[in-house]
Amino acid sequence: MNDPASLSSQTRPTSFVDAATVMRVKNLQWRAKTVVEGFYNGLHRSPFHGFSVEFSEYRQYAPGDDPRYLDWKLYARSDRYYIKRFEDETNRRCYLLLDLSRSMAFQSGDYTKADYGRTLAATLGYYLTLQRDNVGLLTFDEKIGDYLPARHRNGHLHQLMGMLERSTAGEGTDLLGPLDQIARLVVKRGLIILISDLLAPTDELQRHLGYLRSRGHEIMLLRVLDPAEIAFEFDESSTFRDLENSREIYIDPQVAREDYLKRFQDHSDQLTSICANMGIDLVTMPTDSPLEIALLELLTAQMRQGKSTLRHRARPERRQTP
Repeated sequence: MNDPASLSSQTRPTSFVDAATVMRVKNLQWRAKTVVEGFYNGLHRSPFHGFSVEFSEYRQYAPGDDPRYLDWKLYARSDRYYIKRFEDETNRRCYLLLDLSRSMAFQSGDYTKADYGRTLAATLGYYLTLQRDNVGLLTFDEKIGDYLPARHRNGHLHQLMGMLERSTAGEGTDLLGPLDQIARLVVKRGLIILISDLLAPTDELQRHLGYLRSRGHEIMLLRVLDPAEIAFEFDESSTFRDLENSREIYIDPQVAREDYLKRFQDHSDQLTSICANMGIDLVTMPTDSPLEIALLELLTAQMRQGKSTLRHRARPERRQTP
């Protein structure tokens, strides 16, 4: 198994699709499918190809299974189709938490942070469903919006996509309420992926994330930012409107830039420190970055956790035959 930390940028998949091109696709599920299929094609040409090599057991073939894993020798003996199952197939519970607060309505290009976040959620939902994980969704602004429990069954992905299609940027921000609710709803350990610009007080965010970690959940934060927010790419004095409270402020960018960038960096450094101390994966996703990066980071985390699981397992699972 490859060590993700040792992989240079030159060895990672390079067939990423430009985000602006993907965002021009109107249907959200087709966007997700385009990204995931491109990602898989890239894996076949990268060191990640074939990372699931630890054979565990057989299970009966079901429509939609990858025929590459059919055991034809076993079929010749039994006249039945069986799929090889691997150690990393965990059927986890995965929850996608999507921030749709007003700040996510910001855009300097052709689409908002909310649009990009919805596409991220759709892409991850599509990918995790193909991995046979149970996927759930929770959208929020200052209150909980839609909630879909984590499941894996016929029609569930379509329901998730429909929920994301309907979602739009809403009112003020409250990251803490949704984190509290997910902690109450999700009893069994799982993977929680928060898609947000993370514009919240870091001390409160630390407390709530710490509670989720104490309950055994794996957490990944996908921090969605507009490139203009990162670089403060404004030149002319203008009236800026706060998307959260609609307050208008006249700002001279030449005067405000240095202070803004310092505050922005301080907030980023605090988030990085909190996540490092808690073992949380933090990935910054500018809205002009390829969506496959989120899949690559998720796969890297899966590999890292898979190695840990195998290393600490008390006894190996007994291999089964049908």
